[in-house]
Amino acid sequence: MPNKIVSQEDWLKAREDLLVAEKETVRQRDAMAARRRRMPWMAAEKDYVFEGPRGKMSLLDLFEGRKQLIVYRAFFEPGVHGWPEHACRGCSLGADQVSNLAHLNARDTTLVYASRAPQADIKRLKARMDWHMPWVTITDSFDKDFGVDEWHGHNVFIREGGKIFRTYYINNRGDEAMGTVWSYLDITPMGRQEVWEDSPEWVPQTPPYKWWNWHDNYDAGLDRKWIEVSEAGEKAFRKDGSNA
Repeated sequence: MPNKIVSQEDWLKAREDLLVAEKETVRQRDAMAARRRRMPWMAAEKDYVFEGPRGKMSLLDLFEGRKQLIVYRAFFEPGVHGWPEHACRGCSLGADQVSNLAHLNARDTTLVYASRAPQADIKRLKARMDWHMPWVTITDSFDKDFGVDEWHGHNVFIREGGKIFRTYYINNRGDEAMGTVWSYLDITPMGRQEVWEDSPEWVPQTPPYKWWNWHDNYDAGLDRKWIEVSEAGEKAFRKDGSNA
């Protein structure tokens, strides 16, 4: 046997011992996200031009009117293994992990993929692979200027009116965990925007759980019944935690 076989009592004891370390890891992860939210900002002052499904787009256009923007540099272009049928295998695995963007959008955040492939090829690839994220074509030095001309990576931006600032960048091993609502929000300057977070004073925050919604129902606003259910759940979690 590769691992030790134990009784239920011993297994539960081992699980409780591991849980102590796991909770400490969660606290460290939250503290790291809080540090990200306090990263200094760098002005993005060049007039970058992208090609989108409906024509030319600026970096500001990519925000789609929202406050925050995450741009993932995916490798789909001539010279990349798999072209023209497929994008890079690693980038494609990442694209398969992207969750429904309605939840991210509800937190004033837009995710965009960017490559050097023409829009016709991107449209064909998205249809084949059943991907639905916005995906634009890089036409200038955007990838080189933001460290993603030779390797994949996520760049995070925030806007103040018409001014755009780079707030964070993650690549290599950090990229492999991206795809969920939480992994994306945790790299943004506004975070999850929930009241338990350690965030700068300017960040808007609401109670956890209550803003969560079906992905096709955000326009309807908060549901009173769901608020009651979430409050009951929070109460049960707190009681369980105190007992533990």
